[in-house]
Amino acid sequence: MTSRLIVVTDGERILGLGDLGANGMGIPVGKLSLYSGCGGLHPATTLPIMLDVGTDNPDCLADPLYVGWRNERVRGQAYDDFIEAFVAAVVKRWPRVLLQWEDFAKNNATRMLERYRDRLLTFNDDIQGTAAVATGALLSAINVTGVPLTEQRVAVLGAGSAGCGIASLIRAAMVDAGLSESEAAKRFFMVDRDGLLLEGMSGLAPFQLPFVQDRQAIAGWQLSHPDKIALLDVVRNARPTVLIGVSGQAGAFSEPIVRAMAECNKRPVIFPLSNPTSREEATPVDIEAWTEGRALIGVGSPFPPIMRNGARFKVDQTNNSYIFPGVGVGALAVGASRVSDGMFMAAAKALASVSPARDNPKHNLLPPVSALREVSQTVALAVALQAHKEGLARDVPIDQVEARIHAKVWTPRYVPYRRSDRA
Repeated sequence: MTSRLIVVTDGERILGLGDLGANGMGIPVGKLSLYSGCGGLHPATTLPIMLDVGTDNPDCLADPLYVGWRNERVRGQAYDDFIEAFVAAVVKRWPRVLLQWEDFAKNNATRMLERYRDRLLTFNDDIQGTAAVATGALLSAINVTGVPLTEQRVAVLGAGSAGCGIASLIRAAMVDAGLSESEAAKRFFMVDRDGLLLEGMSGLAPFQLPFVQDRQAIAGWQLSHPDKIALLDVVRNARPTVLIGVSGQAGAFSEPIVRAMAECNKRPVIFPLSNPTSREEATPVDIEAWTEGRALIGVGSPFPPIMRNGARFKVDQTNNSYIFPGVGVGALAVGASRVSDGMFMAAAKALASVSPARDNPKHNLLPPVSALREVSQTVALAVALQAHKEGLARDVPIDQVEARIHAKVWTPRYVPYRRSDRA
């Protein structure tokens, strides 16, 4: 079988653990396992790749068992030339492959996506997959809170590529719901290490600029520290309906912050999405206690059930595995020429369409993990139809789209093991 799907990393931003160098190889392997388990792609059509450009992690460099190149990370033009050579080789060898970028640092993630998204079938899961699952979970939460999308106010802790990717897709959903681009952008409050992103701040990345707040808009705010507008200041003054964390800072959603969210919302939406578990902004148990059980919670890592109304309640793991396997299957099934923002919006809406909370607001926002293969098929169909709508599908009649998706799904068959009685 030829390779149809590649997941690649350079190991610089593995989850919330940072630069692991070549030790980050487990991420592409794990993602492709989910493609097979959830999406149904045959393992023989997948290829994990680790681009070893060195590491700046002193523990790795000092470890005698480290398997990677013992050198500081290559950066600048030499790094870009290496990535270009890699992409050119991929396109030459597999011209219709899907290339998924995974766990690249924010300085490279957005750049690489913008540079190559029109040259081959490609997307960045940390930017676009995370955005789609967060948007899908928020669309599901609206069924419970009753607050329309056009009235949501979103605070995001962590204004890197993932945080701004989430904001971008939710903003696009708000525009679809009737807001103008400028009206929607004003509803986002992006908080990074230097506090709330404000107009005129130095050192802002291009992808952060659409979400800077006008200084006049916050002129009347009561601030604890006028030189830096912290998250607690944002929650108390902007009164957001949604709080999202992608900062990798454990405990960043402190008790005062969560209680402030509960004070200004009947049903606050709180998504601490950092992973692994040790890097979550808050634990579900604490959020449940600090909001008197009123919060709609989505987490980035697995946690045990919480007690709600005297019964065990499973916490929604707002994990990209709800999105990327379906996106990959849908795009490959119709031979899409590129992966568009519209395809990720379709994926988010498809996820929201199968939310258990649609039928009962007391139920979870997301389907159980045991239903991931069915969810992936729903997402794949929505993505494929959107590709067809945008003219990105390669000569696949619309009445054959669903059949093409089913044809992509591989189900393992295991030969029964029989013990031989022979000596």
